[in-house]
Amino acid sequence: MIEKFKAAGIDITEEQQEQFERLMSFMLDYNKNVNLTRITERDEVIEKHYIDSILPLVHIDVPRGTKICDIGSGAGFPALPMKIYRPDLLFTLVDSLNKRITYLDLACKEIGVSCQLVHGRSEELGRKPQFREQYDFVTARAVAALNVLSEYCLPFVKVGGYFVAMKGAENEVELGSKAIEKLGGKIERVDEYTLPSGDKRCIVLVKKVRATPPQYPRASGVMAKRPL
Repeated sequence: MIEKFKAAGIDITEEQQEQFERLMSFMLDYNKNVNLTRITERDEVIEKHYIDSILPLVHIDVPRGTKICDIGSGAGFPALPMKIYRPDLLFTLVDSLNKRITYLDLACKEIGVSCQLVHGRSEELGRKPQFREQYDFVTARAVAALNVLSEYCLPFVKVGGYFVAMKGAENEVELGSKAIEKLGGKIERVDEYTLPSGDKRCIVLVKKVRATPPQYPRASGVMAKRPL
């Protein structure tokens, strides 16, 4: 596994390799009873879950002790690989399904890391003072279009912080830029890269330049019918 990471420009220790092995074993076993991922082949897990999750930390300067909120954590990607790779980072993992929160709690214990776990819908949590504009970085690795994803995520980012959208392609950026501006953000840059298998990825780095207007985020149904 260390060699596969190194080929992608990521150096991990033997201890971290052991954590990644334990996470894979635990996830695939849990996946037999609770649907967490369709990716179950070892090499694919390493590349599409682990390496893909960590690459933003290679491309972006993230200071020690940074507070990061991962929206829609699901099976724990990108947050858990990031936490293994950078244990100094302070993670809050948000998911709307309690069964995933249960899994994430057990997975954290299995690999020996500590994260704050929050069960709730991001469009509701993003309006609460204890979450709104409280994080240095917010990550999301989701299938939602960038304009919708930004409304879910930017309310959590403090002014001066960043939203990191992990997407499969760059072609959404023009669509998302108007929504991002309305929400108080500005696209700082878009980094494109290729996974070892040849799959294309991009990271959209959005800086929070002013507070998100109080009417956002809207209810999920409204977002779907009238996206920004």
